Amino acid sequence: MASVADPLPRIGPIHVVGKITLVILENVGDVTIFFTKILYWMTTRLPRKRVLLPSLYQTGVLSLPVVIVTGVFIGMVLAIQTYDQFRLMHMETKLGAIINISLVKELGPVLAATMLAGRVGSALAAELGTMRVTEQIDALSAMGANPVNYLVVPRFLACFTLIPLLTIVADATGILGGWFLSSYVLDINSHHYWHHAISYVGPYDLFCGMFKSTFFGAAIAVVACHRGFNCTAGAEGVGRAATEAFVFSFVLILVLDFALGAFLQALYYTLWPSYGGGVVLDFDLINSWTQFVS
Repeated sequence: MASVADPLPRIGPIHVVGKITLVILENVGDVTIFFTKILYWMTTRLPRKRVLLPSLYQTGVLSLPVVIVTGVFIGMVLAIQTYDQFRLMHMETKLGAIINISLVKELGPVLAATMLAGRVGSALAAELGTMRVTEQIDALSAMGANPVNYLVVPRFLACFTLIPLLTIVADATGILGGWFLSSYVLDINSHHYWHHAISYVGPYDLFCGMFKSTFFGAAIAVVACHRGFNCTAGAEGVGRAATEAFVFSFVLILVLDFALGAFLQALYYTLWPSYGGGVVLDFDLINSWTQFVS
């Protein structure tokens, strides 16, 4: 009598959710272990100057054109998109305040990091992925050199130190771009523009932008190098590693932006509690206004 094959088990939504969860936890744990190796070699043995300088040049100098163009157009887009709303309220001269604080605290760090994730992160993943496919990383290990110390630490230090500086460049060019369009195209008084811009942007706002960009730089370096080190064989694997480096870096930038924004806002109200937190409602004023309207 012929045996009947067992039916294949049905894969339900719970199985799919469980599989996705396991994959996410596995990747997070792998990246965490990879990051601890980077920190270990950074504290144990710093890279030599001849190894570090090319990474600094590739990350910093070659990224300047992209960062400058990004910053200029961010500032001009902010100016042209917010001008009509401010003109309806007769507040055109305060346009500089909203442009500068948006650039310094939020758009400058996030968009600069996004562009650098595409330019620097994808390049790092493709470069290290090619080394993995051609067995150059295995050759380093065979010669007694640690690949993380020789290949990853210089690139991590370059991103960690230079991406905040590139964010400053993006902020500065964006501020100048917004001022140029506001003053020479939208015909806003330059003196009042700068007066309100300086009045509404403080040192803590600058600190928030730099603090975020430091984490963004570290995230881009860790994700890109991890994807390159775990690249699969062939040209398709290298291309997939470069794509994953950008996508994962971009998602992580958004997550970090939310988490760090909430933390920095809570820190601000902790350091300066007199400014209060959240929305404060004056119920007496509301009741008086309600009686007046009725």
